[in-house]
Amino acid sequence: MMLRTCQVLYSQAGPSAGAWQPLSFNGGAFHLKGTRELMRALLVLRLCAWPPLITHGLALQAWSQRLLGSRLSGALLRASIYGQFVAGETSEEVRDCVQQLQTLSLRPLLAVPTEEEPDSAVKTGEAWYEGNLNAMLRCVDLSRGLLETPGPTGNILMQLKVTALTSTRLCKELTSWIRRPGTSLELSPERLAEAIDSGRDFHVSCLSTEQNQHLQASLSRLQRVVQHARAQRVRLLVDAEYTSLNPALSLLVAALAMRWNSPREDGPWVWNTYQAYLKDTHERLRRDAEAADKAGLAFGVKLVRGAYLDKEREVAQLQGTKDPTQPDYEATSRSYSRCLELMLTHVSQRGPMCHLMVASHNEESVCQATKRMWELGIPLDGPVCFGQLLGMCDHVSLALGQAGYAVYKSIPYGSLEEVIPYLIRRAQENRSVLRGARREQELLSQELRRRMWGGA
Repeated sequence: MMLRTCQVLYSQAGPSAGAWQPLSFNGGAFHLKGTRELMRALLVLRLCAWPPLITHGLALQAWSQRLLGSRLSGALLRASIYGQFVAGETSEEVRDCVQQLQTLSLRPLLAVPTEEEPDSAVKTGEAWYEGNLNAMLRCVDLSRGLLETPGPTGNILMQLKVTALTSTRLCKELTSWIRRPGTSLELSPERLAEAIDSGRDFHVSCLSTEQNQHLQASLSRLQRVVQHARAQRVRLLVDAEYTSLNPALSLLVAALAMRWNSPREDGPWVWNTYQAYLKDTHERLRRDAEAADKAGLAFGVKLVRGAYLDKEREVAQLQGTKDPTQPDYEATSRSYSRCLELMLTHVSQRGPMCHLMVASHNEESVCQATKRMWELGIPLDGPVCFGQLLGMCDHVSLALGQAGYAVYKSIPYGSLEEVIPYLIRRAQENRSVLRGARREQELLSQELRRRMWGGA
């Protein structure tokens, strides 16, 4: 049964500082939001729970533009789905959105809505990736400019999609090579880190000349983003993607971590994302955490349940390979709980050398995290933070923020043409999250009824 309440410590001094006080995720913090915001949230969440809208979203958008015209169709989107989940198009609109979040004790986690889908057409040349590099660099500057005075831990965070800077085809090739026995030396994080740092040519025998050139350009782009982010004191949270890409993405993150997560750099500046819905995640997380500790590197983790469940199962069935995902939601929740316990223990032992984002809309997971933080003496606004999507799970985000925890909202921004396809892909990947938002809808309805009838 979903936990309705959990207990948090209002003091930040640890378990000995005082008694527990209950924190309820019952929508009480909705009093901080305006009635129009609540009405839009309720409408949009109900729309997003309608399967045909998610399945045929792009076709419905095109039909709407033909029927209503671009201007009216765009206005309707801005007043509904775009307005609910997107900060805006201009830096001024993003700044206004972030200022509103800050008044609610919430923090921004900006995301450039650009990525290359695994089955998309092959890009010619480097121009598309170079354009994305410039967008990422601007996002770093915007993230820094939004928070001129960082919080106590100095944590300005930003999401990074590696597949905006390197092709998915290259990632698939590298993943296939990584999975072969005896190839660890040629594709080791140490070799990649040396190539990134020196700028010298890096050659992998399994790749063609063109692919090696693209790898070199990709490494250069990643280095430029991290270098700029470090200079601006913005920490990068690298998104995980499909299992056909993740080993390559983790290799690139490990190489960047060797350079930028050392103690002298006040790291971690590069974090990786771990998806609890995959069967091998706990073991990989344990191994990576221990390796970082042994190497004296800072370690940053965003822990998610995962969004590609249906696609992963479909691919495994088509290819006749073993399903890499947990058998059901309960098994995924147990995996998340184990990974969370592992990371909180590491944080309690390593302090500022280990950072964790509990990226979850699940009340039980959030309760587990807050309880264990209190038991382990981890400060509320220290190396552990929480993350939810902009426009969703506000009953949890607001309650945590008001209690003094560090809470980030993942915020895409950009034009309608850029963001709507991105939002539809995210919605298709997060169908279970959208269907599970019924409780939030109930709490929104309850608060609106209270206001309508003048209740206290």
